Order: sequence, then structure tokens, then C-alpha cells
Amino acid sequence: MKKRNSQKETLGPSQRQLRAGENIRHILVEVLARGEIHDPALKGVSLTVGEVRMSPDLKHANIFVSALGHKDAKVFADALNHASNYIRGLLARAIDSKFTPKLKFIGDESYDIALHIDELLANPKVSRDLEHPKFRLDINNDDE
Repeated sequence: MKKRNSQKETLGPSQRQLRAGENIRHILVEVLARGEIHDPALKGVSLTVGEVRMSPDLKHANIFVSALGHKDAKVFADALNHASNYIRGLLARAIDSKFTPKLKFIGDESYDIALHIDELLANPKVSRDLEHPKFRLDINNDDE
């Protein structure tokens, strides 16, 4: 017998998951901005919360963080995971929810990857190839 929600699982997160994740992201940004986490690894570091992915039951949250100007986001994610119970307590007082999700911080390297791609595209050899007529995209197609 087929599950009733099997089709929903392939479509991505629900509106409820997205809304809860965004709410948690905003609260975490405020907590980090106020400097409420006193960990030596986080001292003087500007952290960015890129995304919060919620489980379907809203009991688990994967939080993607990166530090501006630093390469290894895993160090900061480990420091936040060490303080996750404290952060969870702060979160419990700020959200209006039946459950406070268990938090897991993950180092977000997507910004580093995007920067690397920009560097590759700025390379003279690559930009020369991109300017070649064979590879040029004609965005303003007047044939229509």
C-alpha cells in the first residue's frame, strides 16, 4: 500500500517547515547579534545564518552558518553545537511552538564555493572562452 504523503516528500519542504525555519533563523540572528554566546571561538566573529532546514515534524533543525572573512566554517559550527542546548533554551523563550527543535549547526561553505566560481570566471583564459561567439548566449533575441 502506498503512503498517503509519499508525493509530498519529493516536492520539498512544506510551507509550515519553511515558515518555522525562517522564524528560527530570525531569532538566531538576533541572539548572535547580541553576543549572547560566550565562546572564545566566536569572539569577534561575524556569523551569518544562511538557512534553517526543519524536519517535517519540526523537532529538528539543521542550521547552516558561515563566518564573514573566515574560510573554515566548521570551527564555528562546532562551537555553536557545543552551545546548542543554551541556544535552544533562548529559542524556547522566543518562539510560540509546542516543541523547541533540537539544533544542529552545519558549516555553510556555499559562499566559498560561489567565490571560487567567480574567481574561475574572472580568469583571463576562461573569460576569453566565454566571449567566443560559439559560446555566447544571445539574450536579446529579436527573432520573436
